[in-house]
Amino acid sequence: MAYVMLACAILSEILATTAMKYSDGFSRLWPSLATALGYLLAFALLAQTLKSISVGTAYAIWSGAGTAVIAMIGMVFLGESASALKLLGVLLVIAGVVVLNLDGAH
Repeated sequence: MAYVMLACAILSEILATTAMKYSDGFSRLWPSLATALGYLLAFALLAQTLKSISVGTAYAIWSGAGTAVIAMIGMVFLGESASALKLLGVLLVIAGVVVLNLDGAH
């Protein structure tokens, strides 16, 4: 159940970050409210997750997954460049999360 909560926290953070892009520097009401509510929900869910999952594991998954997905959203949907170097960076972030979690598998 903790990993489901963590997945929901990550999804909420991804949606909030995407809404922030559309808030135009917090000058548009609805995207700005979506950003604030999304981050509030994301942190509340993350806090609940930390009751069951170690902070290192949870934060590695949270930050790695969020970074990778947001980078991909930017490249696929928001017209950001998709260079080989950027793709390598996303793969390295994912690899870093995997490596950080290897110790938790024992």
